[in-house]
Order: sequence, then C-alpha cells, then structure tokens
Amino acid sequence: MYNNIFNEKEMIFLQELLRKNKKSITAAESCTGGLVASLITKISGSSEIFNGSIVSYSNKIKHQELNVKNETLDKFGAVSCEVVNEMLDGVIEKFDANYAIAISGIAGPNGATKNKPVGTVVIGICDDNNHKIVNVYIFNGSREEVQIQAAKTSLREILKFIQNTLDK
Repeated sequence: MYNNIFNEKEMIFLQELLRKNKKSITAAESCTGGLVASLITKISGSSEIFNGSIVSYSNKIKHQELNVKNETLDKFGAVSCEVVNEMLDGVIEKFDANYAIAISGIAGPNGATKNKPVGTVVIGICDDNNHKIVNVYIFNGSREEVQIQAAKTSLREILKFIQNTLDK
C-alpha cells in the first residue's frame, strides 16, 4: 500500500547506502506507532544500520524519554514543528545515530482541532550535525492509511536527505 511513496526496493537502497557509509538511523514515532521501525526491520541485515527507536505516543514519554520540554508541549501541542524538532534532538542522542526521523500527528478519526484536522502529520528528519528539515503534511484516508502515508513519506524524505548529505 502506497508503494508510490516509498517501496521495498527503495528501503533496500536506503539500507545499502547507510551500510556502505557506516551510518545508522533511528526514529521517534508518535502517531505511526512503530511503523517506521517495522518497515526498516522487515529487511534482513537491518541491525547493521538500526539500533532501535522509540514510540513516544504520550506527552509524558516525549518529555521523559526524549527530553521534549513540557513548555514546548503546552505552548505548541504535540503535533507541532517545535515538538518534532525536540523529538529529533532527543532520539538521535538516545540511540547514538547518524540520522533520525520524528513523527507526530493526528491519524484520526478523533483528535482533530480547528487548526489541525485529521491527517495532519509533522515529519522531521535530521543528521548528527544538527541539519534538520521539519514539514507539516495533510494526508487523507483512514487511520491506517494516514499512518502508512506518514511512515513512508518520512522514509522517502530521509532517503533524499541522506543522498544529499553524503554527496557533499
């Protein structure tokens, strides 16, 4: 499903690129509930480029495990560029990785607000030199469809990011 966004062939390419350059990847996932980690570990040999990740579903865990500031959560909400930015900082340090993905969003059908409808997902990617890209996406579909689109979009974006950073 949604192989047009990111597919198994691209996942294998991503992992070969990381392996060849002796780099690793991690993720901090909220609304995707570990789907990014699952997609990474479906490929044999992923342990060479993936030490682990965290599902930081609640604000308590975002704060406790990723050092997201309570003030940031209170001021901007969990589904915000500011929170995802802090999730990136926390997860890349926690798992001592070279690249990280962080995702927070509203998969639905509940949880929407006036300014953040169902399908709103913030995806951030970064490297260990503090280069970051954080964007807001709006995905359509069921809860599962939003989750899959978010996970695969994050992997597509990190692949492009890694290709650009390793080429420099």
